[in-house]
Amino acid sequence: MSLQGSASGNGTVAAASTASLRLRLNPNKEHKPDGYEDMQLDFSPNIFSSLERYLPPSMLNVTRDEKAKFMREILLKYLPLGERNRAQKHREYRERIIANYQPLHLELYSVDPATFFVPTFLRAINDNTEQSYRSIVSEPFPGIFIFDIFQTHFCELLLSEIENFEKWVTETKFRIMHPNTMNKFGAVLDDFGLETMLDKLMEGFIRPLSREVGGSTLDSHHGFVVEYGKDRDVDLGFHVDDSEVTLNVCLGKQFSGGELFFRGVRCEKHVNTGSHSEEIFDYSHVPGRAVLHRGRHRHGARATTSGNRVNLLLWCRSSVFREMKLYQKDFSSWCGECNREKKERQRSTVAATKLDLFWREGESTA
Repeated sequence: MSLQGSASGNGTVAAASTASLRLRLNPNKEHKPDGYEDMQLDFSPNIFSSLERYLPPSMLNVTRDEKAKFMREILLKYLPLGERNRAQKHREYRERIIANYQPLHLELYSVDPATFFVPTFLRAINDNTEQSYRSIVSEPFPGIFIFDIFQTHFCELLLSEIENFEKWVTETKFRIMHPNTMNKFGAVLDDFGLETMLDKLMEGFIRPLSREVGGSTLDSHHGFVVEYGKDRDVDLGFHVDDSEVTLNVCLGKQFSGGELFFRGVRCEKHVNTGSHSEEIFDYSHVPGRAVLHRGRHRHGARATTSGNRVNLLLWCRSSVFREMKLYQKDFSSWCGECNREKKERQRSTVAATKLDLFWREGESTA
């Protein structure tokens, strides 16, 4: 990966050279990034701090403002002007909700590990070793990780808070946004004050568990709940998530059906290709239990046939991963179809080599 450009004597990078600079392939783990909380930025300060470790060496000693400008230009590739205008309107929309909605359970708005998480999950996170994570996580299918995460009391509190928010929405006739383009029922948790709590959940607890599905550089999220059952959504069509890593936790309540079905990981080029028998996996939800998987792992949800099901979704994203994809052509390390094509090319090469050797041997004995 090209790392062109150099710093001038006053510690600034010449403007003409910044266009040719690219992020490092691997983070500089020894570098201590700046904090950006006090700056007026288009993106979360956490994104800038995370991205800074990937800056080319010539950028590490420039001023914080220049680093922020350089990183902002990279991030803006994913948020053009129309999207930025929508983002500004969304911030104003969120501020109106937070200014008027009165939370029912204030303890939910900051992370209290002892009351949120089951003891086994908490011990594994505190130990922070591969062995401790493997002791609580099962992998019933390649790339799909299952583990108990939330205490029953936390699930009940969050369900109560969601019901309170929906009651406020009904009483005030406030028009809220759908959780995503496919679900009509549910709420975006970030929009009524839970963004900070979910940020801490992602950074402190989900990121360490996500290494095996590419989650070590997660730096932003979209957190929401979806609701299925009578007078709610019934099922969910086949799709991929707008995330690098997805955390899906069933909060309750009593229900039948609603199984998740998975059908293989795909890059953008192969997202609509067929599934193979070895890629088929179904999962039944259990309240308090989490499913962790790549956002590009194609999946859907079968019909909830009775009762009501509410799930917490955390779409965890990585600006670094999205930038790196621009310079990659081979996704065979995680895309099932790319991997199959690569193996087929290798088989063809081996077959052609064997055929060539066969003819050479035939000519030498003639």
